[in-house]
Amino acid sequence: MHAEDLQKLVEWPMPFGKYQGRLLADLPGHYLGWFARAGFPQGELGRLLALMYELDHNDLRSLLEPLRRR
Repeated sequence: MHAEDLQKLVEWPMPFGKYQGRLLADLPGHYLGWFARAGFPQGELGRLLALMYELDHNDLRSLLEPLRRR
């Protein structure tokens, strides 16, 4: 993980699927869990989704709040 990855979670929209357009940081836990079971996409998106899954699974979403633009 790189420090800038946390910032990307609050800036990048999901590019496809049911939650297309929603920020990665705002994806529901059950959707992230589905990716964890089915497999994350290749590349940077998959790496970021895996990071978001870990934050959600460990109840650490609050770490992203200071990074959100107000």
